[in-house]
Amino acid sequence: MRGLNLGGWFSQCDAIEAKDPTAFPGFVQHLHTFLGDDDLRLIATWGFDHVRLPVDWFNLFNESDISPREDVLVLLDRAIQGALGAGLQVILDLHRCPGHDFESAISTEQSFFSDPAMRKDCLKVWAVLAERYGHLPGVLLEPLNEPVAPSAAIWNAVKDELAREIRRHAPKATLVVGSNLWNNSSQFADLTPIDDDNVLYSVHVYNPVVFTHQMAPWVQGEHFQVARTYPGTYVIPSEESRLPLESGLWNKDRMANLLEPVLQFRQKHGVQVACNEFGVYAGGPDRESQLNWTRDLLDLLQHNGIGWSYWTYKNLDFGLISRGEHLYQDLPQYSNPDRTDVGMLEILQAH
Repeated sequence: MRGLNLGGWFSQCDAIEAKDPTAFPGFVQHLHTFLGDDDLRLIATWGFDHVRLPVDWFNLFNESDISPREDVLVLLDRAIQGALGAGLQVILDLHRCPGHDFESAISTEQSFFSDPAMRKDCLKVWAVLAERYGHLPGVLLEPLNEPVAPSAAIWNAVKDELAREIRRHAPKATLVVGSNLWNNSSQFADLTPIDDDNVLYSVHVYNPVVFTHQMAPWVQGEHFQVARTYPGTYVIPSEESRLPLESGLWNKDRMANLLEPVLQFRQKHGVQVACNEFGVYAGGPDRESQLNWTRDLLDLLQHNGIGWSYWTYKNLDFGLISRGEHLYQDLPQYSNPDRTDVGMLEILQAH
């Protein structure tokens, strides 16, 4: 599997609006104009075989009663059919669910894990999505993006609960399940496999986060405001953080060690694994370091036979394409008529 995420289309639209409120066309019009069939065909032409399509539950359902928004779901139908028609498989990823937001989890506990009513609402969401899309060949279902549970044991129980509900409506679809703490590789040591042979287990790699997210405005802490190169040695003050702060030398060998829990999980349980998010904040590290980090990770994924999905195709601070993002208007990688990061694209295509 070699693919791209489609962040910012049916998910994180609020983040795109916040960057330029005056230019944001409104939510439904955004769905019509942000991406379309031409983008999906381009992704296939570039040589990728799938897309990961994140969706936020409150974009697809009414928050008051969890009833489906048919005006939005028909556009999601069109997006999925457009991808399949272009020869791309689709990972349908529930990026944010009732009571759980991977980004706010950086600073606060998520009620999804403590409030049964939130999980009940999430099961309602999945009953609709699994029934609607689970029968389609080429569509994989991801119960929850980047869970941040108080413990691995709690996530293990909750993921099993979600999987059982999805299986009631989509008995044949492949499920995509991540580890606790933002799909962190270290958490694979405590992840339990689902009693199901049709599951792909997903890791996300942004390690070391003080490198990949340096200068990112949504991440708090002085250690994220330090310019760091890769490879490099990072000295990090002792500070409270829910994110993993990983000091020391970071190079290809350290990245290889990072993947060891994932490889051990795969071997122990005889399952398939993939890396369904990775990337470097466009406004942070120097260009050479950004490309070095990406190349090293892709080399390791390829060597170990691990499929991947790059974050992300367009905008949202990590895009292969950047259009209408004033913050990145003058970045040299986008200084071409298509506003496409050709250097990064070529590294992806080479793997």
